Amino acid sequence: MSVHPGPIQALVDELKRLPGIGPRSASRLAFHLLRQPLDDVTRLATVLEEARRELKECSTCAAWTDVDPCRTCSDASRDQTMLCVVEDAEDLLAIERSGEYRGVYHVLHGALSPVRGVGPEALRFEELLRRVRSGEFREVIAATNPNVEGEATALYLSRLLAEEGLSVTRVAQGLPAGTSLDHVDELTIARALQGRRTT
Repeated sequence: MSVHPGPIQALVDELKRLPGIGPRSASRLAFHLLRQPLDDVTRLATVLEEARRELKECSTCAAWTDVDPCRTCSDASRDQTMLCVVEDAEDLLAIERSGEYRGVYHVLHGALSPVRGVGPEALRFEELLRRVRSGEFREVIAATNPNVEGEATALYLSRLLAEEGLSVTRVAQGLPAGTSLDHVDELTIARALQGRRTT
C-alpha cells in the first residue's frame, strides 16, 4: 500500500521506470520536481515531448537524430572505411567526446542477453550486414561494453563479419569491467580505442 497520495505515487512509479532509479531515488526526484515552479515543470515536460516527437533513428547508423542521415553519417571528412559498432547512442557520444575516432558508426540498440531474451534478431545486425555488404569498410571496431553481454555481442559480431571477410577489432580492455561507455572518461576511451585488438 502506497504512503503517497495518488498523483505523487503515479509520478514515483513513472520515475522508477528510468534506468538506475530505485524507489528512494524516484521519491526524491518526485518531491524535487513538485517543489519547482510550475513553469519549470511544464518546460521540462514540453522538452521531453518535443524530443521524443522530433528525434528519429538515422536511416544509416540508427543513432538518434533530428536530420536524416545524421550529421556524423553525412560528414564527408569522416573515414568511411572505419565502422565502429556500439550498443547504444550514448556510447557513440562517449566515443565522440574522446576525440580519438574519426570513422562512422552503427548502433545496435542493445546487447545480446539470452537471460533477458535478447537475441540477434532483436538488434540491428541485419541492417549492419546490409551496410557492410554495400560499403567499402576495411575495419569494424566492436566497441561494446566490457561486461558479459558486451563480450557476447562482440564475439557474435566477429563471427558474423568473418563470413564477410572483414577485420573486426575490439576496443582494448582499459575500460573498467561492468561499466557502460557513457560513464567512462574521455582519456580512458581514447586509450581503449588506440589499443584495440583483433577479436
